[in-house]
Amino acid sequence: MALQNESVDMSNLDDRNIIITGASGGIGRASALAFAKAGARVVLLDRDTAGIEETASAVTAAGGKVYSIPCDVTDEDAVAAAVDDVVTRFGRLHGAFNNAGVEQSNLPLHEISSAAWDRIIRIDLTGVFYCMKHQIRAMLNSGGGAIVNTASSLGSVAIAAASDYIAAKHGVVGLTKAAAVDYGTLNIRVNAIMPGIIETPMIVRASEEPNFAKQFAALRERHPIGRFGKPEEIAKAALWLLSDDASFVTGTAMAVDGGYLTV
Repeated sequence: MALQNESVDMSNLDDRNIIITGASGGIGRASALAFAKAGARVVLLDRDTAGIEETASAVTAAGGKVYSIPCDVTDEDAVAAAVDDVVTRFGRLHGAFNNAGVEQSNLPLHEISSAAWDRIIRIDLTGVFYCMKHQIRAMLNSGGGAIVNTASSLGSVAIAAASDYIAAKHGVVGLTKAAAVDYGTLNIRVNAIMPGIIETPMIVRASEEPNFAKQFAALRERHPIGRFGKPEEIAKAALWLLSDDASFVTGTAMAVDGGYLTV
């Protein structure tokens, strides 16, 4: 319990080097702006080079510190090189928000091709593994850090026509918990965020798929707060988990979902 006169700053990332994957738009861009405002140097990773430069320009215009590295999270060598670049250039890695991901195939399980399955798992799960592997390696050499992974409310429950995405996001939650156990005593905290439906370009694309579009009204009703979320709301949750204000939080999968999982 905080003392009555204690000053609590829930937005202090001063002088910390924070990697953000999937930084070209949506939650990634909102997080870059929020983290930079909180004092962090944000390191933007995405395979969309034009997108991360737009994010970098937005951060710079807001007075923030930013560095961009084009990177495909499915390429382990590229991920390792990006982490090494941060450490070499800035001295150490303090935190990471592993947010890169793609949407489901919007097909029932028996219609999902092996190629589509491999793509989702490689980006949404294996990419998180590669990032965590090399981020943790860097943190072990510099006294610790904090990692936040973007899972999904579908890392806990299921909907129709999304078995590939659901499997990947359940995997992210499990990977998060396992890493928290492995590294808790080594000053590395690892947590996940489980967003509900967030108004991002990925959701816009998914809403155009007939098999998913017809679920949107029902999904909105599953959010007791009465609306879908905004990228900035996920960014604020990730910021808190990366900050020292969450110093006793590890191994959790935090629902930031407008109550979706309560229904």
